[in-house]
Amino acid sequence: MATQLELGLDTFGDVTNEADGTPVPYAQVLRNLVAQGVLADRVGLDYIGVGEHHRKDFAVSAPEVVLAAIAAQTERIHVGTAVTVLSSDDPIRVSNVSPPSTASRMGAPRSSWGAARSPNPFRCSGWTSPTTSACSRRSSSSSRPFASRTR
Repeated sequence: MATQLELGLDTFGDVTNEADGTPVPYAQVLRNLVAQGVLADRVGLDYIGVGEHHRKDFAVSAPEVVLAAIAAQTERIHVGTAVTVLSSDDPIRVSNVSPPSTASRMGAPRSSWGAARSPNPFRCSGWTSPTTSACSRRSSSSSRPFASRTR
């Protein structure tokens, strides 16, 4: 049985610089990313993955929003989160807005979901918190980041 090669893109929405050295505004980075997804679909790429990050050099903090915009304007490309930071997110929200559930509601069963865990989501976000060390201990001591939570 022959294996088919699939090609795709993966991004966090990196903020690049204009020719004069100023950063491209976040809104423009997001518009460019949606346009790249549409172009990727048009030229026949198989996948686009958009990752969540909470740093000033990345524009995407909610990949499901960008992926929904791409899915609404494309026909066949597989969309998915390259990273969803589970240690700093609510599990119910993640399950409700993840690309598979969103895409299936749109009639496009062509999505996937990737997850990651940051040992210190507050530090990554540039915040300081008195509970940061407790969060780090909890998330690093458990392979199930939400094991100690009840809802």
